[in-house]
Parts: sequence; C-alpha cells; structure tokens
Amino acid sequence: MNWSRFSLIVAMGFLSGAYAASAVGADQTFETLSVAKMPAATPHRIYISDIAMSHIVDGRLHVIDGDALKYLGMIATGYAGNSTLSVDRQELYVATTYYTRLSRGERSDVVDIYDPQTLEHKTEISIPPRHAEALPYKGLIRPSSDGRWLFVQNATPASSVTVVDLKARKFASEVSTPGCWIIIPSQTAGNRFSTLCGDGTLQTIALNDNGSFKSRTRSARFFDPEDDPVFVQSDNIGDRHFFVSYKGLVHTADLSGEEPRLEAPWSLVGANDMRKAWRPGGYQLLAIHRKTGRMFVAMHVGGKDGSHKNPATEIWVFDLNQKKRVARLPGQNAIALTVDQTDTPKLFAIDGVKMGLAVFDASAKPHFLHRMEQIGEAATLMELQ
Repeated sequence: MNWSRFSLIVAMGFLSGAYAASAVGADQTFETLSVAKMPAATPHRIYISDIAMSHIVDGRLHVIDGDALKYLGMIATGYAGNSTLSVDRQELYVATTYYTRLSRGERSDVVDIYDPQTLEHKTEISIPPRHAEALPYKGLIRPSSDGRWLFVQNATPASSVTVVDLKARKFASEVSTPGCWIIIPSQTAGNRFSTLCGDGTLQTIALNDNGSFKSRTRSARFFDPEDDPVFVQSDNIGDRHFFVSYKGLVHTADLSGEEPRLEAPWSLVGANDMRKAWRPGGYQLLAIHRKTGRMFVAMHVGGKDGSHKNPATEIWVFDLNQKKRVARLPGQNAIALTVDQTDTPKLFAIDGVKMGLAVFDASAKPHFLHRMEQIGEAATLMELQ
C-alpha cells in the first residue's frame, strides 16, 4: 500500500468517526462541570485517614457525611500524612512529607492547614524533616487542649515530639522522648502532654511559655510490656485516659496533674469468654461516649500472640462506672471505631476487610443501622467533626 492511499483511508476513517460522533451527540446531554459548596458540618461528618498503601506518596483524607452516608470530598495528605482537627473544629492540620521526585529527592516536612468547611488549603508551617512516616494513629498529631500548640510525633528512628506554635504559625521546639511513643495531650493544662514508654510507664512533659522543654516526670510501671503490652490507642473522659491491653485489661491513668495517677486495672474478658480466647484488636479499637460513660471495644475470637490487629468478630459495649459489659454488637470486621458525643450518639466502624463504613445506634439499646461500601483503600483512623 502506497502512502497516498494509506493517507486517504485514514482521512476517511476520521471523517466517518466524526460523523458518527456528531450523530450520537445530537441525542446526548453532557454533564456540566461545576464546583459545589460543602454542606454545613454536623457532628457526624467523618474524616477518614487513608494511607493508600499501593501509592503511599499520595495519601488521602476522605470526608464523609455520616448521616446520609455520602462522600463529600477529599484532602491530599502526601507521604504518610497524619491529620487532626483543631480544638474548635475550625482548622484541619496535616503533618506530612513531600519529596522533590515524588518518592525520592530532597525531603520537606510541613504542617498543612486546611479549612474543613471548604477543604481549601490555607497555609503551611515548615517543621524539621523528622515527622513519623507511619500508619495513621490518633496520637501521632494532636493539638493542645487550649489550642495554642500542635504536637507532632517524630521518628528518625529516635523518638521526639515537634511543638508547633499555632498562634505564631511557626515551629517552636523539639522535645526528646527516648523510648516513648504517641502523644496524649493534657485536658487540664495546655502546656503539658504525656507519652507511653516501652518500660511500661507514662512520661509527662511540661513546656515553657515559648513552647520549649521545661520538665518531665514518669509514672510507676503500670503494665508489663513483655507479657501484656497496652495498645497505644486510648480514649478519655476529661483527664482520665483509658488504655486496653492485648489480653483485655483496662488500665486507667489520671493525667490532670504533673504526675500521672494510676487506677487498678480490670478485665474486659470474663471466665466464659476465655474459652473462645476473646481479645481486643484493631488500629483504633476503642471509643468512649463520655456523657453515658460507655466504652465500645472491637473484640475477636481466637486471640493469640500477633492477633492484636485482627478485625472484630463483635463490638462489646461496657459501662465504665460498673466495669461491666452491657451489650454485644455484630463486629462488621471493625478495625477502627469512633462515637459522637451528642445525646443520640452514633458509633462508626471501619470494615478492615471490605473497606466499608458501618453505622450503629449507640444509645441505651445499641444496634446496627446500615453501612456504606468502599470508603477508601487502606483506612485505619477516623475523626468526627
């Protein structure tokens, strides 16, 4: 075939394709692209952290309406970004890492600040290139209770905490926390936070007015890190913080003072439960409704060493005052739980197997309501508006 004949055939093909497209187009209506305004936030707006394992340099924060189970939007969180809302819920912070060549090159660590109402980027604060590139956990980035400071967990792999001055919009200091991990802000004093240590203790750190290190104290040993370590995830009622161990013990620490005060532990698991080896598990495995004093815990059967991240077979409901189980819910493969603090609360659970979102009525007679499918790729953490 010579080139002139080939060109004629190609040209005829384009003409016939264009004619067919115009004929089809006459019967079609095309969507008009637009930018929608976010609906007003409710206590059931959910921010779901998704590290996106298959493309970890491109993490996401999914924003979902927990009432309508409708996808509202997304915030890019960079390389292993960790996020949290401000105390007044007017800003959203993402501590993350960017590389000039996406997955390599010059490293830059920042705290990105977003408007949670519009999801628009407001500004960024440069921080030392030591932010922990880790799965999202609640204690990796936390605001102080007075909203003045933002605490960011570092790992080089040495452990330290970056202190950001949110009022001045600048890096304030770095506090060394050797052998300790996760940030638990004091609800009593804005210049204080605690951290869990590998020797079974809690360390409490106080800051000066400029955010620099002032002092540290350490609690007595309250768990055995070799025989029965505690999960780093915790929840609180005021400054009473509740930790759950791998074997199901509940440890309570009062962090209202400069030195932690510890309460006697009690067990989630009764004698009958031990026959099926019930144990807690997950990534955000407990949630507390503070007004009613109810704690929801993801539990699985066949527990053993190494099963501490298994999805839930059931979700157990405990009365913290009575230290007693009061209800059992279907597990929905839960690996993360959160509950709102309204008078008619809902419990939300991430299905770690199918990446769905299960919703429960969390009031006096808790029960399953409904679920939403495919909320992300590798979601492990939720925060409510």
